[in-house]
Amino acid sequence: MGRAIFAVVFVGLGILGLVEDNFAPIWQPVPKGVPVRELLVYLCAAVCIACGMGLLFRRAATLASRALLDYLLVWMLLFRVPDVVRAPLTQDPWSGLGETAVYVAAAWVLYARFANDWDVRYFDWASGERGLRIARVLYGLAMIPFGIAHFTYINETASFVPAWLPFHLAWAYATGCAYLLAGVAILVQRFARWAAILSAWQMGLFTLIIWVPVVVAGPSAFAWSEFVISVALTAAGWVVAESYARSPTSDARIADGTGSMSAL
Repeated sequence: MGRAIFAVVFVGLGILGLVEDNFAPIWQPVPKGVPVRELLVYLCAAVCIACGMGLLFRRAATLASRALLDYLLVWMLLFRVPDVVRAPLTQDPWSGLGETAVYVAAAWVLYARFANDWDVRYFDWASGERGLRIARVLYGLAMIPFGIAHFTYINETASFVPAWLPFHLAWAYATGCAYLLAGVAILVQRFARWAAILSAWQMGLFTLIIWVPVVVAGPSAFAWSEFVISVALTAAGWVVAESYARSPTSDARIADGTGSMSAL
């Protein structure tokens, strides 16, 4: 289910990029002076659509997950890491890096799951259980800037809490702490499965009770962007959370016909 939703979301992001003739929100911000910027817009859209469609089919999932992981990793290294290096004490670059790291973690989980013999032979460190551990660590690290952002922008965070909920400031602190605790739990591998599940639920609830009403009430460019990012983060978090209930070894046995559905 997580893979299917993640795939559909990325297909939607690709279509959005083509319709808007611009980078989908998950790729933003992109510096104005980037060479062949227009070509890069269509490349991002094409990668989203092609890899998203590929992930929907078992036969194409290996190539699709590998291509998406490679593209997201390169994007993170070229556009997110330099922002942090240039302004290491500023919150926004860290938040952007964290968002992209969540997408990378989800793609890495899928790559670890669908890696074939060629991947295991040449990239054994990135596939199978090793790749899965790297993906989970990356996801855990991404939760840290999410939590810190709630404290950095505590008043802004509290202002987004729905009016029907009391104690807005308390909710802002609580959700920030939840992200931090989830990240630590995943990194130290204590209650990691529950931390991944609850963090994905938290992102999903943010989408439903905060961004959906805002967009319905009268979407601004900012609200629409945050809604799309929240949906993508929720789908990616779901993929990572599901990884704790399955193993690449079991998937390989089932694909070969030597396992049973009970292994799932």
